[in-house]
Amino acid sequence: MTFSLGIVGAGQFSGQFATLFLAHPGVSDLYVTDLLPDRAEQLAASEGLAGTFPSYEAMLESDAVDAVAIFTQRWTHGPLVVQGLSAGKHVYSAVPMAVTTEEIAAIIDAVKATGLTYMMGETSQYNPATVHARNQIAQGAFGRIFYAEGDYVHDMDLGFYEAYQYSGGENWKATASYPPLLYPTHSVGGVLGAWQTHAVSVSAIGVVDGRGDGVFDKGVSQFGNDFSNATALFEVAGGGSFRTNEFRRVGYPSHIRESRFRFFGTDASMEQLATVALWQDKTGVKDISELLEPKPTLSPDDPSLQHIAPDLRAAFTSGSAPVHDRSRLPREFDHLHNGHEGSHHFLVDDFVTAVNTRTLPSVNAWVAARYTLPGIIAHESAQQGGARLEIPDFGDAPEA
Repeated sequence: MTFSLGIVGAGQFSGQFATLFLAHPGVSDLYVTDLLPDRAEQLAASEGLAGTFPSYEAMLESDAVDAVAIFTQRWTHGPLVVQGLSAGKHVYSAVPMAVTTEEIAAIIDAVKATGLTYMMGETSQYNPATVHARNQIAQGAFGRIFYAEGDYVHDMDLGFYEAYQYSGGENWKATASYPPLLYPTHSVGGVLGAWQTHAVSVSAIGVVDGRGDGVFDKGVSQFGNDFSNATALFEVAGGGSFRTNEFRRVGYPSHIRESRFRFFGTDASMEQLATVALWQDKTGVKDISELLEPKPTLSPDDPSLQHIAPDLRAAFTSGSAPVHDRSRLPREFDHLHNGHEGSHHFLVDDFVTAVNTRTLPSVNAWVAARYTLPGIIAHESAQQGGARLEIPDFGDAPEA
């Protein structure tokens, strides 16, 4: 079986995924639309796509498109997802799922009502550290997990200024102030993607920015946000806790590793830093860095990455790590670029397989809610000076 797909948003990120979707044997024709028609035309020409649409609405009205993949500004995803599902299209969405509890509820209701496939493309689901921890937890190697940490540490100076200028136009500073905890899925998803639980309460602290350049300025921000760094401590169901850091002003080499994780259990623990990862138990320490290290498959100087800030290119060039099991992936991916520590190939295959087999993808609507909603409530907690707040839960995905 195959299906046709429409790319929504022809920005820096979508072009990398367009190549993979087009190469997957489960996808037939690929189309694109963008608010800036020139960008859509450029992507269609460079990737050899089937064509463009003048608008998202025109794409949804067309019988030529069976599914859509949304790569628009992060605060727009919720309504666009519901619009796509309501039009009878399967939906792949970049992170985050949405920015309010109500938008998340609306997506879950739409998935229930339509029976269509929804997937959020959270890269940390296949971060090598998360994959290894997931495997070890399944084997009981940690004993009882009681605490974990997940950090997403990416300084604005390392490519984010350029990225926001590219996507935000003249008003880019208003959107560059996006609250760190409203984009929590790399840190939260990397923890919960291994530890099969969910967050039930949170207390968070935000750090008011001090750069004074109009970014993270409440008077400029369309989100009324002045936090550039934030830390959240979550209580989880079944006992235990995890902490996440979302930092946008930090002296750290995010081009080496921007997401990093730690897991602690009664029998063993695992810790990851920028260049080293360790497995530890009561008898000693084992260096597992090589097991978790992706090997680049694309040069940072490749012409396809010229429009991406140099400090961001590492996210688009990583291959697979030894811990990744590539046996399920189509052979067409073997020599194609990967990204975000080897996750892109797996995310594309998850969605295509779910649509064609009518099964639930790994990060389905219910899992996506558990990766996204904790950050939304954490941001509210930070705005309230760290008040401990309960986190709603939409439950587990229904059995097929």
